[in-house]
Amino acid sequence: MANAQIGDKISFKREGDSLEGVVTGIRENSVMVQYGVSKDKDEPLITIVNHKNYKIIK
Repeated sequence: MANAQIGDKISFKREGDSLEGVVTGIRENSVMVQYGVSKDKDEPLITIVNHKNYKIIK
């Protein structure tokens, strides 16, 4: 499996929900993903996803 690069759109699951986001950072075992904007604070929602737990969207 190919690892995502910065700017790639990926799909992943979080708490049973399927989500999509854009890779903003890359680490050895994971990627940092922005997947939305907080409704309360108008700040980006960011999470970390292990390389094993996402698929790159073409």
